[in-house]
Amino acid sequence: MPSVLPTGDPAPPDGALPPSALHGLGTRPFGVYVHVPFCATRCGYCDFNTYTFGELTRSAADQTGAPASPSSWLAGLGQELDLAARVLGDPPPADTVFVGGGTPSLLGADGLAKVLDAVRASFGLAADAEVTTEANPESTSPEFFAGLRAAGYTRVSLGMQSAAPHVLAVLDRTHTPGRPQAAAREALAAGFDHVNLDLIYGTPGERLTDLRDSLDAVLAAGVDHVSAYALIVEEGTALARRIRRGELPEPDDDYLADCYEMIDGVLSAHGLTWYEVSNWARSARSRCRHNLGYWLGGDWWGAGPGAHSHVGGVRWWNVKHPARYTALLAQGLSPAAGRETLSPADQAVERVLLEIRLAEGLPLTALDAAGAAQARLAADDGLLEPAELAEAGRCVLTPRGRLLADAVVRRLT
Repeated sequence: MPSVLPTGDPAPPDGALPPSALHGLGTRPFGVYVHVPFCATRCGYCDFNTYTFGELTRSAADQTGAPASPSSWLAGLGQELDLAARVLGDPPPADTVFVGGGTPSLLGADGLAKVLDAVRASFGLAADAEVTTEANPESTSPEFFAGLRAAGYTRVSLGMQSAAPHVLAVLDRTHTPGRPQAAAREALAAGFDHVNLDLIYGTPGERLTDLRDSLDAVLAAGVDHVSAYALIVEEGTALARRIRRGELPEPDDDYLADCYEMIDGVLSAHGLTWYEVSNWARSARSRCRHNLGYWLGGDWWGAGPGAHSHVGGVRWWNVKHPARYTALLAQGLSPAAGRETLSPADQAVERVLLEIRLAEGLPLTALDAAGAAQARLAADDGLLEPAELAEAGRCVLTPRGRLLADAVVRRLT
């Protein structure tokens, strides 16, 4: 969850949604996102809404006079999920659950079991629900993964970022090289069929040989899903300050393009196929259904400090600080800081923005006449697959189009 909240309209104190948002609830994918805002240390590139325990001790206290903590956060989480069930009326069981952060694995298997129990108590889980948690490799173990499986988790996403020690040092990542792959193998041995490794490419000082070593390490781990993201230098981060002082160079766009082409080529050659611009999976069953719900315009309730939600064209976001979050819920109030109702035009633009990133692409019928004309020009320019457009009526990005996806969106909207 980004650390800077958007502007928007005030959210009602009881969290109530308009009837139009609730219409059709259950006919669209429905997921629950849980944000765990705790980290052992702060990575220099990270702009997410996270807090080290030292920062929480020094910052605002909750109404009891005690610093925000995992236990107070967990109590608040249960209260928010109960509020969500009341607001939604007769909510559908969750098709997907995704526990992100922060560092969810700091809660341990027992803490993550309590998180999932809270979701079950308020929503229930669909019979084939996908249940994912992110994890830092250093706070995992075979016993941890066994506990997750026993609790009902079906998928694990591990932060690897790179196999190169000097790259990890620039990112302020604390795990030791080799530990992410070992953690992935432990998760597979514990019975997880679906394990993801995250990579970040374009870090100052990284070479293509470093990236290739990272890809080889990922493939050796035997995972069925890989996410790879270009480094974004976010304002306000330690990395941004180092670049501004001239200590490190800015990421180079040409190098980032070379990285992406290498990632796609290597993973594709080893049976991991792209299904979203930054994600590769070994099969359709290996795809992250929770994230597909985002990209396909589904509904989700985001619980936790700074979490974002979307139901039926209404989007809202929670207050950032864990102490403020738990204090509001203790008073029986919604923790939402603001919200917005998307107009039909807004929803049409968002559909293009999200669906164009998928391997299945966007139906040409989703565009207006001007957008459809631009799609044909984009195909002529090598950004969209001509055959898909002509034969299936779908806008599917070419490899070059994936490198310029944002520019394609601007043309189509």
